[in-house]
Amino acid sequence: MNSLLSAQAIATAAQVQAIENLIFQAGMPVAALMEKVALRISQRLTELYPAQSYGRIGVLVGSGHNGGDALVIARELHHQGRQVKIYTPFTKSKPLTRVHGCYAKSLGIPFVSLEALQDCDLLIDGIFGFGLERDVVGDVAIAINTINNNWQIPVLSIDLPSGIHTDRGDVMGTAICATNTFCLGLWKRGLLTEAATPYVGNLERIGFDIPEKFVLQILGEQHPLWRINPKAVMRDRLPMTRNPITHKYEVGHLLLVVGSQKYGGAALLASMGAKATGVGMLSIAVPNSLKSLILAQVPDALIIGCPETESGAIASLPDLDLRKYQAIACGCGLSAEAFPIVEQMIDSDRPLVLDADGLNALATMRKSQITKKLSQRNSALIMTPHWGEFCRLFPELSEVERLEALQTAVNQTQATILLKGARTAIAFPQGKTSQTWVNPESTPALARGGSGDVLAGMIGGILAQGMAASDVAIAATVWHSQAAIWLASQRTEMGVDPVTLAQNLLPFERIN
Repeated sequence: MNSLLSAQAIATAAQVQAIENLIFQAGMPVAALMEKVALRISQRLTELYPAQSYGRIGVLVGSGHNGGDALVIARELHHQGRQVKIYTPFTKSKPLTRVHGCYAKSLGIPFVSLEALQDCDLLIDGIFGFGLERDVVGDVAIAINTINNNWQIPVLSIDLPSGIHTDRGDVMGTAICATNTFCLGLWKRGLLTEAATPYVGNLERIGFDIPEKFVLQILGEQHPLWRINPKAVMRDRLPMTRNPITHKYEVGHLLLVVGSQKYGGAALLASMGAKATGVGMLSIAVPNSLKSLILAQVPDALIIGCPETESGAIASLPDLDLRKYQAIACGCGLSAEAFPIVEQMIDSDRPLVLDADGLNALATMRKSQITKKLSQRNSALIMTPHWGEFCRLFPELSEVERLEALQTAVNQTQATILLKGARTAIAFPQGKTSQTWVNPESTPALARGGSGDVLAGMIGGILAQGMAASDVAIAATVWHSQAAIWLASQRTEMGVDPVTLAQNLLPFERIN
């Protein structure tokens, strides 16, 4: 785990500050680190924004070391022969930043008004770095709002878009809408939040060789918050390797308990998601009225017709031996009348995925009953709520910051919880506490009814094949989102409907 610290740990402003203090105390000069960081940013910037296409650069300079970084970058771009202009809304700055400003002036780089940046091909945002705690007001707010609302110029933000809170991702009055954000050193917590997502643009990390021992000293062995590396997950966890002489009974048997007359499509989409995982056997329990429909669409599955209520929900399950299933996925399209079936599945000893109406059924129970039922289960449980479902399950956490609420819920239930969203977060028990992993890449193409049903089926299919619940949730989330990203690049975001998504979950080499 230690080798992952710098590359994947997500840190708070206080943790980042403490690590930087250790670096400086060990003898690294602040000026030397600023040069190193700024030169690495300049190298990456040159790759993304070549001089022949982005010859005119505007640099927004703050009073702190973020502004110092921006000034060193301005100097390097000037030496490349680009036309660089600097705007700063501050009259005072830290000593090192002031020195770099003086040198930039000596090179003939002009310091200009905000309006003079309107003809630039690229803006570099170096106004605020990590640790901002006050609202952005005055000339800085005017500048940010002018750039966001009136100009169509790409913006590259250094470390964070100016105006974003480092830890919460909140907009502090106003914030730059960046095209690219270069996070420096460790991933900042706020950058991986839902709140910051519309402002961050394309996010990548610029490392500067932080000694792992300093990261470990501050974050510790049991650090709770991590960024998923999607490429590594697709490479190392998917596709799942198999013995050449494997037969179907060795690669899992999944039971889907899904569907109602009103929501027959949910049952079908979950089935398609499960099939895509290559699970050895798939059984699908649906109301009798859906049996022929599901069989026609999923002929390789075992379809279990169930007695149903007058409105077409599952009334009861046939006398099934649940021990023959390696996992159960329950909830997609069940409807409220099938809630007793959900409780039956929760009380079973099978690894279980609860989605949609499975979660809504759970939310109707008393809080003490929920906590007791879930924490006492002896087998894996994965719950897949979006924020609304999460708040129905844990109403006392609805006003708590999203990641904190998720960690609290996992500590209460001892379940693996996949909290869906633009930055899907997966949390699971880890010793006496919990660990959370955030998926940094997704697409609005998934904001369609049915996408979650496909994901629930995928989770069930992988879980039935024997992978640990935490790994299942991470692998399925990444696979689902990367497939959607790839499809959106081939079509459009509006062209990625859930059926198309489910039918295109297999081409790892294209997604990767």
